[in-house]
Amino acid sequence: MAIKIVGWSYKIPHLTEERRMRIFSLVLVIILVSGCTSTYQQDILTEASTKLLRDKSIAIAIPKDGRYEEIVYANSAAMTADAIKIAFTPYSHDISILTKCHDIHCLKNQVSPAYDYLVLPEILHWEDRATEWSGKLDRITIKISIFDGNNKFEKASVQIKGTSKSATFGGDHPQDLLQEPLNGYIKSLY
Repeated sequence: MAIKIVGWSYKIPHLTEERRMRIFSLVLVIILVSGCTSTYQQDILTEASTKLLRDKSIAIAIPKDGRYEEIVYANSAAMTADAIKIAFTPYSHDISILTKCHDIHCLKNQVSPAYDYLVLPEILHWEDRATEWSGKLDRITIKISIFDGNNKFEKASVQIKGTSKSATFGGDHPQDLLQEPLNGYIKSLY
């Protein structure tokens, strides 16, 4: 194998054809594997001072639908609330999604203290791209705040960012980026 630069050449010693193919295969596998995983970032905004208690009632508000520039993604709010409910399911059997509550004022004034925990999700960014042909990745950013239903103080909050894998082969959407980081964060609260 030789490296050629205008007017200059260097032969790499001790590389047989078999070794070159192994190196090429290894580089190819690294490139493919790196494109097959979604990435997540979790920023704790309010650290939970105590663990949440199991089997307590939970009320989840519906956020406003996510958007990217001028595009509003219908039903993204319901998908987000459903994903949060699924993440809480191993820890409570009394979970309600409140379709009429969209903000903390509604949760604190109309629902509390009927529920032990109040969950306020907010979709900060929702970007659904045709990654398979455009090369642009799906992206999502959500904020989740959890309040004590009795004293109405914030117990914990987090901002979660997700970016889709580049090798999607179609069918991936921002909502597919929700469950894995949500499950991990909710588990850390118990």
